[in-house]
Amino acid sequence: MKGLEFPIVGTKTSGVTNRFDLASPMGRKKYFNAKVGDEIGHLNKYLENGSFIAYFLGKKNSGKGTYSKLFTEIFGEDKVAHVSVGDLVRDLTKKDYKDIEKFYRGYVSFDEAIKRFEGRSTEGLLPTEFILALLKHRISELEGKSIFIDGLPRDMDQISYSLYFRDLINYRDDPDLFILIDIPESVIAARIKTRVVCPKCGLSRNPKLLLSSKIDYDKKTKMIYLLCDNPECQGAERLMPKEGDELGIEPQRARLVKDEEVIRKVFELHGVPKILIRNHVPVKDALKYFDTYEITPEYILKWDDKKKKIEVEEKPWQVKDDNGVASNSLLAPPVVVGLIKQLAEVL
Repeated sequence: MKGLEFPIVGTKTSGVTNRFDLASPMGRKKYFNAKVGDEIGHLNKYLENGSFIAYFLGKKNSGKGTYSKLFTEIFGEDKVAHVSVGDLVRDLTKKDYKDIEKFYRGYVSFDEAIKRFEGRSTEGLLPTEFILALLKHRISELEGKSIFIDGLPRDMDQISYSLYFRDLINYRDDPDLFILIDIPESVIAARIKTRVVCPKCGLSRNPKLLLSSKIDYDKKTKMIYLLCDNPECQGAERLMPKEGDELGIEPQRARLVKDEEVIRKVFELHGVPKILIRNHVPVKDALKYFDTYEITPEYILKWDDKKKKIEVEEKPWQVKDDNGVASNSLLAPPVVVGLIKQLAEVL
């Protein structure tokens, strides 16, 4: 992100030379124990009797849900919960209105707030007071778990609410903190432009960055397709681009600008711990701080007419960051290693 300094938190560990399988739960377990076993032990001990509230701040498609999922995979769903404001809004139904109303306080009536919710555009932000009621209701069900909040603050006026949200919900007197994610727009754009989706089940993959286990070649069109590897689809569905994805990030430019404004404002805050994580590293520094298998691979698919098969070439994915510096993107597990290292220091 232009003008903001996010540290490089490397993962290279003395004496650890294994190449771990980051695609499998067992491989990730061995990886995290090797890279941050001591920090995991410290956090596990803390979580026995303590909790925290962490606000995940990153641009859309920056990986907040993925990082939360990996963190929960390590420490357990009984200790940690990921609360997404977007999911709460999408999942809200009329049968939930009565429960939400108990937590609502605002400048308009609850009935008026519901009308705005039901008539909103998908791009518009809901009143902050309504969002707080949704969050308070969901958190009341979590029985003291540590929480990653994804989606608050979303606007400048919500920053102040987040500073005192722990007190507003009468949560434990345990730490709250911000987690800021630095991700180049070039990474977000590529993830959108080259993704493909199953028309039947909605599974998303990427022929450039995330392959499915099944790949097909159409001799008539001379095109290579990823096939859905969801067992329900039985490998019969071709993954196809979504309409509009070819435009990349431009349709959500206003949202990205707003997200960056909020991140910059929070970056300046004092009195609340901030964890700074980045999903990329300058190419010149990549192998100094990370192992090769931790760098996001880029795939190039080619049909070999002589061998009658699809050849897959793999190389480190290189992008330009927001300052124009040649960088390698990182896979999610090494980013989470940086999160764990910093969180262990804060707690």
